[in-house]
Amino acid sequence: MKEEEKRVFIELPAFTGRNVPIAELSKAIGKDAQFIRIGLQKGILKFGYAMKRDNSSEFNYYCPDKKVWEETGYFRSAI
Repeated sequence: MKEEEKRVFIELPAFTGRNVPIAELSKAIGKDAQFIRIGLQKGILKFGYAMKRDNSSEFNYYCPDKKVWEETGYFRSAI
């Protein structure tokens, strides 16, 4: 290996696809829950999905743990 080449090894968290709740994300990243909801709805925040319910003005949110970690660095394993 050449002297200037360096290798970095990262141990990845044990992702499960857990849906990280909006309230937990709010505390973790220091933003208001409504800020996160609107950001997901508009596609500005990339760590989750907002899906509008049929015949309703309400949304469902899915923020998988791996995507949250990739975008924010936050991870907490399922208990």
